[in-house]
Amino acid sequence: MDQKNQSFLQKNQNKKKLFFLIGYPRSGNTLLTSILNQNLNIGCTGNSITLEMMARLYLLKQDELFKNFPDHQSYDNVLHSIYDLYYSDWPQKIIIDRGPVTTTGNMEMMKECFGLNFKCIVLLRDLKNVLASYVKWFTNEPTAFVNKHGNTLEEKLNYLMKPGGAIHRQHLAIENSYNYKDMCYYINYDDLVTNTKQVFINLYKFLNTKNPCSIKYNIAICSLCIPFFIFGNLERRRILFPNFIIRILFVKGRHTPCVNTLTF
Repeated sequence: MDQKNQSFLQKNQNKKKLFFLIGYPRSGNTLLTSILNQNLNIGCTGNSITLEMMARLYLLKQDELFKNFPDHQSYDNVLHSIYDLYYSDWPQKIIIDRGPVTTTGNMEMMKECFGLNFKCIVLLRDLKNVLASYVKWFTNEPTAFVNKHGNTLEEKLNYLMKPGGAIHRQHLAIENSYNYKDMCYYINYDDLVTNTKQVFINLYKFLNTKNPCSIKYNIAICSLCIPFFIFGNLERRRILFPNFIIRILFVKGRHTPCVNTLTF
């Protein structure tokens, strides 16, 4: 990154903390983000478009139209501001953007455009268990999108595992993330569903923000059933997910919960 770009980043650095969430589908993404989004200071996305936006804009520098008038500084002003602008109306101070940022190509782009000023949460689940979860889902749900892409089990699994698909992109991101261990926090799926409280205690340390469970509160145990509001407030869209109950401890005077136990 050249000196001008570095100066721009320092001058325009978003006050929000940016994290990325990496992991196979059906490895706890929705569960993790739905719990985190109960914290008013944290905003987690669904599958995000921001990396694709950056990539397309990044590649436009190779276009003849840009080469005809190569104003790099003005162009970089836009490219380096994508995350600031995209999340400018989000009230949360911590943004967790779901996308395969640690693939080789994405990391090269982010090094140049964003200076690696972010960290990653990486969800780990055995790929065989991920596929088994998919099979159970689309076998019991006739309207599942996978059923539109094959008649046999093999055809459906081939569709899920196709190059460039969601599983493949996340696999590349997980694999390459081990080259950046110092900026990643790894969560094993089994730990997430069996030792939930400790996972979130450690995760809050990684996020470098106050853990609601450390605040003095009056304990009021209640069962929070679906739907959760995945974007953290009532105005955002809602996501429905499977029949599980999360028992939480509410902080006195706030809506932010502390995870207590998880029951399936």
